[in-house]
Amino acid sequence: MNNAPIDMFSGFNEAQQRHKDLSAQLRKHDDAYYNQDAPLISDGEYDALRTELLALEEKFPELTTKDSPSQNVGVAPKSGFQKVKHALPMLSLGNAFNDDDIEEFFKRIGRFLSLGDDDVLELAAEPKIDGLSCSLRYEQGKLVQAATRGDGETGEDITANVRTIIDVPHEISAPCPDIIEVRGEIYINKDDFIALNKAQEESGNKVFANPRNAAAGSVRQLDSTITAKRPLRFYAYALGETTQPVADTQDGIRHYLITKGFQLPEPYAVLTDAAGVIAHYNRLIEERAALNYDIDGIVYKVNRLDWQQRLGFVARAPRWAIAHKFPAEQAVTVIEAIEIQVGRTGSLTPVARLKPISVGGVVVSNATLHNEDEIARKDVRIGDHVVIQRAGDVIPQIVKALHDKRSTDSHSYVFPTSCPICGAHAVREDGEAARRCTGGLTCKAQVKERLKHFVSKNGYDIDGLGEKIVAQFLEDGLIKDPADIFTLEAQDKDSLTPLRNRDGWGSTSAKKLFEAISAKREIELPRFIYALGIRQVGQATAKMLAANYGSYDAWIAAMREAADPQSAAYGELINIDGIGALMAEDLIEFFKEEHNRAFLEKLTSHVTPLDYDAPQATDSPITGKVVVFTGTLEKTSRAEAKAKAESLGAKVTGSVSKKTDYLIAGADAGSKLKKAQESGVSVLSEDEWLALIG
Repeated sequence: MNNAPIDMFSGFNEAQQRHKDLSAQLRKHDDAYYNQDAPLISDGEYDALRTELLALEEKFPELTTKDSPSQNVGVAPKSGFQKVKHALPMLSLGNAFNDDDIEEFFKRIGRFLSLGDDDVLELAAEPKIDGLSCSLRYEQGKLVQAATRGDGETGEDITANVRTIIDVPHEISAPCPDIIEVRGEIYINKDDFIALNKAQEESGNKVFANPRNAAAGSVRQLDSTITAKRPLRFYAYALGETTQPVADTQDGIRHYLITKGFQLPEPYAVLTDAAGVIAHYNRLIEERAALNYDIDGIVYKVNRLDWQQRLGFVARAPRWAIAHKFPAEQAVTVIEAIEIQVGRTGSLTPVARLKPISVGGVVVSNATLHNEDEIARKDVRIGDHVVIQRAGDVIPQIVKALHDKRSTDSHSYVFPTSCPICGAHAVREDGEAARRCTGGLTCKAQVKERLKHFVSKNGYDIDGLGEKIVAQFLEDGLIKDPADIFTLEAQDKDSLTPLRNRDGWGSTSAKKLFEAISAKREIELPRFIYALGIRQVGQATAKMLAANYGSYDAWIAAMREAADPQSAAYGELINIDGIGALMAEDLIEFFKEEHNRAFLEKLTSHVTPLDYDAPQATDSPITGKVVVFTGTLEKTSRAEAKAKAESLGAKVTGSVSKKTDYLIAGADAGSKLKKAQESGVSVLSEDEWLALIG
């Protein structure tokens, strides 16, 4: 079987490997873009990689770690410049690619803010300049510092270079705040770029690939006299830290900046509905070529600043803004074969092997077909000409088959009903899109992927025992399941071919490996749960389970009792916010399997899961409290209220139990209110709740 990576997967093990590959690619491209000023791929291709990464993390939240590219902005600053810690992070933006994304953005904002029919949601729309992000800090009206975005938290001090840019005011006239940060984009317009490259060529110097590269390379020269000779310009678009407000809308900020001598991008508009946004977007696509600077989309921001504050942020991006990217490129190629990859949970994922084709400078040779229904829905056959696109929810993706180009040699793909690895029956349960191998731990593909998952970064993360080594140990017969990892040293002592005598290993490296394994004989409970690879139980769910039950023994006992759907343990399980009936079923089924119970007994004879105390806020009146919301809230949405409660250290659950501390009852509260009153739970009105949390 061809083991080349594919571009998106429905099974976790494939997704994890693809996530790892995407992360490595994105870090490489971030370094080339931000530090070397020499991108290796187009912006569209970069967006495609990032969007695929985000799609994977949305489907498998456990893939989202602190070091994931989705949680970072740019890259750490390179050497040669002083580092600057941003007073407020310089975050990136979420992306929209089509009309549905824009309509959903409006709906999402409306739901979060609980907007009524009379509330007008205005979006400020301005072109997304393709340049180098920069923050200008003014104190007492004077420019004192300029910094690149860097990784969003820390940038590079480029003050001397920025002072040479004609569009950057060295002073701001009164009135202005004592401290104000103006954020924007350093760029070179098209006419100046042509002239610059002509001069470079005539002098025998390097010719720049595009205006963005030229701008980034120019502003990050260690010699500011070189920067001064480059035709750099600056467009402002936002504010960072300010000691006092200058406006109450995004539109007001824009007008303020214009009065202070800053240039701002055009065309600009304030729009009030999705139809207007889409029409503006389509107009700008037509006008794009006539602009004298490169843009790669439009940025929409909620106009009211008080609404921006309420909306807040998620991960690396604000909830109140989005970048509407221009269309991605497409290409046509041929499906040469369809193959199956088997995942950690036994899912059979069909992969289209394509005749290699370049899409926007990136060679694509594989694409997921998700499942057998997707193959049938698109009527995709081996030998078909297909349209490939590197944009959207899953990238690259097969958009459609070109049936008018179908040859007589094309033929339908028959989806297997047995596992191509172990031969076990592959079943498709009611309500599921995926067909799964029933071989379980007898299926070598599943065992291999489960081992990789066990030692992954969010699992045991054993230094020196990565995916390749654990897979090799499996092939060599040194381990058969994850618990065997902790017997390696004992086995090695009795082995006729000890590890230190094998290729790539020596006494020192073998000793370090055994020490690293021994160091993980005690492990945090969330990592332990995650490493088991239970279906649907990712990193976030593992933490929720650990926080709710506190100890391994309590968790195990509760999962066994929860097998009875009438039990209190089952009620407590599905009452954990974020765990529904389907996830609870997967948890219960895991513990019903005799081989899983035997494995846990074997594993815990070698390792000790540590009790877990969830980190909590220390200065909140609801820290550690269990909170339930019911009825219709009038001053905030349920989503906003929940986000606020969790940020203050509370645990939000879906139903009332003996552990509930507060029930917040909105209008038309029903059975939850009655149960709370019967159980003696403290009931608060929305106003009382808001007063409690300050």
